[in-house]
Amino acid sequence: MRPTVRRQIAVLILLLAIVAAIAFFGSLATAPNVDGWYADAAKVAWNPPNWVFAPAWTTLYVMIAVAGFLIWRAGHDREAGRNRARGALVVYGIQLVLNAVWTPIFFAGYPLIGEAAWWVALVVIVWLIGVVIWLVVAASRWSAPAAWLLIPYLGWLIYAASLNAGIIALN
Repeated sequence: MRPTVRRQIAVLILLLAIVAAIAFFGSLATAPNVDGWYADAAKVAWNPPNWVFAPAWTTLYVMIAVAGFLIWRAGHDREAGRNRARGALVVYGIQLVLNAVWTPIFFAGYPLIGEAAWWVALVVIVWLIGVVIWLVVAASRWSAPAAWLLIPYLGWLIYAASLNAGIIALN
């Protein structure tokens, strides 16, 4: 039995707010450093111009929120009083936490602890990639569209990991 439309709207708005908060706090860590150390760092040839990141991440964050909503809705069980997709939703939450910490570690960490921040960020993003793979598999049990919405995110994370590794290798 599907949740009420009102509840669906509330959960979707909540998930959009959560990913917007992650984006906002990530931008606080990024903004002061993009024109600082990051501008001066040597980067790989496939590093995109800075203006690409905001629209790419905005699109991905909307897709992440919608994927979470679809998983939640598919597992909703009004009669049992709990969500049957609870395991997938826990994995979803883990990836949100890892996503939220990568940006501050990578960008704001460098002025504090130097190159070690890049290494810690690389470990975090590799873990994030693994968790998102796990999430795609878990989501596919509940909602094929949710799993498909996560694939571009996974691709972008792999790309971002290559940029992170490139910063390490070239600097």
